[in-house]
Amino acid sequence: MTTIEMLLIVIVASIHCYFLILEMFLWTKPRGLKTFKMDEAFAKKTKVLAANQGLYNGFLTAGLLWSLIEDNTAIALFFLSCVIVAGIYGSISLNKKMVFYIQAMPAIIALILIIT
Repeated sequence: MTTIEMLLIVIVASIHCYFLILEMFLWTKPRGLKTFKMDEAFAKKTKVLAANQGLYNGFLTAGLLWSLIEDNTAIALFFLSCVIVAGIYGSISLNKKMVFYIQAMPAIIALILIIT
């Protein structure tokens, strides 16, 4: 992989590591409440679900970093594709274009660079 491809993968992995932190550790804290525009009561009710979701973001992070450690394009393409699917689903199910641009777009750019 080229340096720019690796840098984009690091960016995507960093985004998902941040999601992990938000969802697993900051969900009921001021940062989590503000980020996801929710009140404290709702956050407390959904804390376990958010932590589970954060764990999945951790797996995406780990897979992307694994692709860099192994310098393996196939692994990178798989995990970037997972991120893209998650971003598309999130933007449709939440009806928020922002999810697509924050989550899926960096992965799409990285994937395109890798396959071209």
